[in-house]
Amino acid sequence: MGRAGQRLPVCQGQRGKPIENSLTFPLLQLAVFEFENFRGKKVALSGESKNVLEKIERVGSVIVESGPWVGYECPGFAGEQFVLEKGEYPRWSTWTNCQSIYSLSSFRPLKVDSADHKLNLFENAGFEGRKMEIVDDDVPSLWAHGFQDRVASAKAIGGTWVGYTYPGYRGSQYVLEHGDFKHWNDWGATAPQIQSVRRVRDMQWHKKGCYIAPAPTPPNPVPDPDPKPNPNPKPTPAPNSKSQTQPQS
Repeated sequence: MGRAGQRLPVCQGQRGKPIENSLTFPLLQLAVFEFENFRGKKVALSGESKNVLEKIERVGSVIVESGPWVGYECPGFAGEQFVLEKGEYPRWSTWTNCQSIYSLSSFRPLKVDSADHKLNLFENAGFEGRKMEIVDDDVPSLWAHGFQDRVASAKAIGGTWVGYTYPGYRGSQYVLEHGDFKHWNDWGATAPQIQSVRRVRDMQWHKKGCYIAPAPTPPNPVPDPDPKPNPNPKPTPAPNSKSQTQPQS
């Protein structure tokens, strides 16, 4: 209530939605484990960590209880980026398909400011050239929608997005939080190439998260170099004389 007994206006968020008390949202929680399959030493995080390797020797698996989060290859939020939404990541192949990069060193929560998603992609830097607008949708291939793979600038108008260098959400990941990106260096890329984009979901609006990491391909079985003979081989059935073809006279 105001001094004159009048009710103060409700603080409004995006599109006139009231901003709820942050205490009503789930506590951000992420746990890293030293070895695969959630074994070894465990470190729990509820906020950003510039170098988790100060507390644990390596990161072999991750559990995101609430989020979303982004992990980085190097300390200080540098190097390759990996988006981690609610779920379990038992080994490195569940958070990346890059065969040469499997380490995580720093983490921070992602800012998801709205349930509505809108993203504008531009062919050239400075928001010039051809433009593609994406609203509340995931796009596994920009080519399929008539847009080339060159993306040199972007505007994340609503929600948080992640772009990938290759179709099908493969390759290097680039987080696009709410704001303007005048140059591809602004999202951490070394070249203006994005071929697929998707929305990053938050538990505030999507309780079970959104993206499910594909299961790793099982390795091909290795043949035994010294096979042992079968102790109980099946006997070869005797030929049936009645079923044999008789020679013609």
